[in-house]
Amino acid sequence: MIDMDEIKEIIDGCIRGEKRAQDRLYKKFSSLLFGICLRYTKNKMEAQDVLQDVFVKIYNNIHTYHHDGSFEGWMRRIAVNTSITNYRRNLKHAYQDDVDEVVRSKDEPVYAEDLEYTAEEMMNCIQKLPMGYKTVFNLYVVEGFMHKEISDMLGIDVNTSKSQLSRAKTYLQKELQSISKIKSNVR
Repeated sequence: MIDMDEIKEIIDGCIRGEKRAQDRLYKKFSSLLFGICLRYTKNKMEAQDVLQDVFVKIYNNIHTYHHDGSFEGWMRRIAVNTSITNYRRNLKHAYQDDVDEVVRSKDEPVYAEDLEYTAEEMMNCIQKLPMGYKTVFNLYVVEGFMHKEISDMLGIDVNTSKSQLSRAKTYLQKELQSISKIKSNVR
């Protein structure tokens, strides 16, 4: 549970530029924000770079937070926007390498509700998605943005957003089917 008095104290310290308050803020929220960054990047190293940018933006703009909404939500929004900015910077490479590797499965679909997967297995599958697929998937499924919002954020057509989501689901289905086959062979 988040202690609102502690958060207010940390925010006030950060506004004053206190290193100790900045350290407390980082320790309290870095793992949450790292998880967000990781959803929109290729690997942990890139996510750490984006996380650093996120905290620089938080520290530089914390004075604009007016305690009229969720502070965590305010920081999450910064993390998503910073991650999307990083994605857009790398967009010219996002579709080139990975899209050609994706092959539609001709087997019958496997529905996730029929199988059991660990959170780690699911995260690993999502991390394997080509960047374009992963970004749209996370924005739509995890963050709850609509296709129009995603198209505006990424500078892509609404139909591109929809097709990227569809392809991401097909790709994930294939990956989960592979895990399922491995699990059934172990039993």
